[in-house]
Amino acid sequence: MLATVQTCAVVGLDGYIVQVEVDISQALPAFNIVGLPDTAVQEARERVRAALRNSGCEFPMRRITVNLAPADLKKAGPAYDLPIAVAIALASQQAEPLPGAAVFLGELSLDGSLRHTTGILPMVSVAREQGVGAVFVPTADASEASLVEGIQVYPVTSLPGLLAHLRGQDSLAPQEPVSDLTDAGDGGATGANLAYVKGQEHAKRALEIAAAGFHNLLFSGPPGSGKTLLARCLPSILPPMTTDEALQVTKIYSVSGALPPDRPMIRERPFRAPHYTISNAGLVGGGRNPRPGEITLSHRGVLFLDELPEFNHVALEALRQPLEDKVVTISRANGTVSYPASFMLVAAMNPCPCGFHSHPRKECTCSPTTVARYQKRISGPLLDRLDMFVEVPPVEYEKLADGKDAEDSREVRRRVEQAREVQRQRFRDCGFLCNSEMGPAEVWNFCPLEEGAKSLLQAATQQLNLSARAFHRILKLSRTIADLGGAGEIGIGHLAEALQYRSRSAAG
Repeated sequence: MLATVQTCAVVGLDGYIVQVEVDISQALPAFNIVGLPDTAVQEARERVRAALRNSGCEFPMRRITVNLAPADLKKAGPAYDLPIAVAIALASQQAEPLPGAAVFLGELSLDGSLRHTTGILPMVSVAREQGVGAVFVPTADASEASLVEGIQVYPVTSLPGLLAHLRGQDSLAPQEPVSDLTDAGDGGATGANLAYVKGQEHAKRALEIAAAGFHNLLFSGPPGSGKTLLARCLPSILPPMTTDEALQVTKIYSVSGALPPDRPMIRERPFRAPHYTISNAGLVGGGRNPRPGEITLSHRGVLFLDELPEFNHVALEALRQPLEDKVVTISRANGTVSYPASFMLVAAMNPCPCGFHSHPRKECTCSPTTVARYQKRISGPLLDRLDMFVEVPPVEYEKLADGKDAEDSREVRRRVEQAREVQRQRFRDCGFLCNSEMGPAEVWNFCPLEEGAKSLLQAATQQLNLSARAFHRILKLSRTIADLGGAGEIGIGHLAEALQYRSRSAAG
């Protein structure tokens, strides 16, 4: 007997429909799976055999051949357990097929219960796009699957319950759709509050500008000056994600297996802070079967690199292309995948190994050669891709002892949201959201300069030896400063403030 059911595969962040064909023939008992299965799919033979027996079904003692089509698509993960078990039940006439098209997803336990499965969101999305009317998923993943509109989601607790549904003995109740899909969270519920950061008004202003335009930022200063605390305050002033952004981020976390079980949708902007010992694959993504790295997990959020010079040089250089293209492409022998990587890079570093170079009171113990070698760990091309360079000096005692709270993050966030709304209206027909995403054509269209600002920009370009990339980044940063001030044109004050955030060592 021959039976066919549908399931899905995930390659990168994209889902693909897979046909699970099962043939049961009169021959010596065997159980073979073909169609480029990985080890986890091959091991499904034992899980399916035990699950069917423990679910009250008879496992056919014949030759069973399972074909996963298309045969040239790599199949990985345990999500094929449930469709294989259902196809065997159909082929052995222990269940009846559904009248309409349906997709089955889920990992089986030996007792027939279903476990959590990664990548549910992209798989249900492709099923909906292919016109499938129903999808059967583990109960633990039903809330995540219901984020996709236009398809019936059936939560399945165990294989016996599903088989009873197929036989018409009992009916599974469909999952209710998520009612608050349009509510992408407040975006500021996490992170430290700027109200508790003493002093550092200049750095706080830079943080506000960076958040408003999604600009890359580098803090430099001695140990204990507040660089890390300032960076960790950033989530508290970032605007909430739109529904489309939240779904993009949720899909990434679903494929990575990092989606919290009690939260079917990621509502806060990601804030990722990997340790400097992270590998290249961990930062950029990769592996034998490519997986998203930290730069993809920080999509639409913040990637914070503390102690920037301590990171592996090759890993840092790998950031250059994603910072420009907002996407990372990983090529391996068995295929090529692309992951989104539109992240805001925030980094912190000491000026030298001991940390006290240029400190007003403490003496630096590093030689000039050591300081130069330390700072050269970060290449010029990478520095050229950063928008803002901010010195964070040590905090004076008077400010530390001041019992008054500074401006609350909620006030700063309100101004950031107003500037983001201006940008959203400006770019509503361009396909992007923030000033930092503008290309050269958009820079000239949306960054008009006052006459005095044009002269200042010409002088700064010549004196600082600005590269073409740095020239455009200063204009984009000036546009954000003007948006925060409610100005239509970029004035001298807006441009002058943007220029002060440009490091002379990174200007050319």
